[in-house]
Amino acid sequence: MSVDRAGAAITRVRRELRKSAALVMNSGALAIGTVAAAGLGFVYWWLAARLFPPEVIGNTSALLSVMGLIGTLGEAGLGTMLVGEIVRNPGKERGLVAAAVCVGVALAVGLALLFVFGHAYFNSSTALIGGWLEGVTFVFGCGLTVLAILADQAFLGNLRATGKMIRQVLFGTLKLMLIAAAAAGGYTSHAALLLSWVAGLMASVAGVDLLTRGGARRLVGPPDFQLLNTLRIKVFDHYALDVALQAPGLIMPYLVLTLLSPAINAAFVSLWMLVSIASLIPAAMATVLFPVVRASPKQSRHNILVSVVTSLLFSLVCAVFIFTYSQTILAVFNPAYAEIAGSSLRLLGFSLLGSTLKFHACTLARLGDKMRKASRWFALGGLLELGFVIEGAKLDGLQGLVLGWTLAISIEGACAALILAFAMKLRPIPGHPHDRPSAPPLQTCGPRRP
Repeated sequence: MSVDRAGAAITRVRRELRKSAALVMNSGALAIGTVAAAGLGFVYWWLAARLFPPEVIGNTSALLSVMGLIGTLGEAGLGTMLVGEIVRNPGKERGLVAAAVCVGVALAVGLALLFVFGHAYFNSSTALIGGWLEGVTFVFGCGLTVLAILADQAFLGNLRATGKMIRQVLFGTLKLMLIAAAAAGGYTSHAALLLSWVAGLMASVAGVDLLTRGGARRLVGPPDFQLLNTLRIKVFDHYALDVALQAPGLIMPYLVLTLLSPAINAAFVSLWMLVSIASLIPAAMATVLFPVVRASPKQSRHNILVSVVTSLLFSLVCAVFIFTYSQTILAVFNPAYAEIAGSSLRLLGFSLLGSTLKFHACTLARLGDKMRKASRWFALGGLLELGFVIEGAKLDGLQGLVLGWTLAISIEGACAALILAFAMKLRPIPGHPHDRPSAPPLQTCGPRRP
């Protein structure tokens, strides 16, 4: 009898997963890429922590966080727009991707130059940029960051997440090889660490095209700036939402460096990196929901429920693991890190639960083309995060900073959970425009459908 029940349960699970085939396949590819990147990233920072002084790790990680922030600002919502609009513009995808790449890379390079010259003018005491080599590498890296983001998002928009998976694995492997080669040659400076990161990023972008037999090049064609211009309002709305959602997390290592010290930041970044990598799984599932729901709106509620529940369970397991083994993890990177941070970082993993709910609320806003309205609330949440982090650091150093961050994210997650619950219960989930019922030409009431 129990065997029959088990067989029936397995059959039911397989049937439910088959309904969400596109979600499962693309999320699976992203999960594989993320897990591989997590393992390779762990080894990369472990090796760096063993071979580079804590001050170098602290300063370089802060500069890389600024690079990530400029990448997000330079991406300007173009990548998220590609994920949602490629499926809605058949035959015009390549021109749209090319136009987005041109605009995004140019904007990122301009912002990077502004930061470099501004840093030189104000002569920051943190010495994030030590000379012209670091400056050029940083600017080049910002442009490459946007190029990689847009290529990944174009793969997702075409529901070919294996392309992003391949690039992630290449990036993790190549930067690890480069840092090992630099350390073997006796180069353990700030510049060497930065160069290994940027060179690995450049090689991964070229490598994914080779391994997919021109798959990356087939994503682009003559730039269609006219089509991009018609989507400029949506681009701006996605941009506002992306910045409001991501900016506080991206700038955290820089804040720790500024509020505390490079040595404390080195210990913080070791665990923050693991939390950030773990957050990529729920973020990837929420991102894949965007094109999947657009393509198959009839399965929208089922797909969203699968994504939310799976992501929350994964986040809870990661949070408990970090709470239990935070000091052990720090000691694996560098025994000095466990002494520097103590048990101050053990609550950091619980912020994953709030982040997971935020990611899915964000996707729901994109599906309803409510990005601008949602971005205001996420911006308020970002200010809450930064305020709690700064006050926590002032009151109780690293432990107060972590507690402030986790508390702020948890408050936002609770609000996002309420929004998800009401939206799923009361509102239809928008999908592809061809799937909506016909309506009188002058009808303006009811939920907006893209």
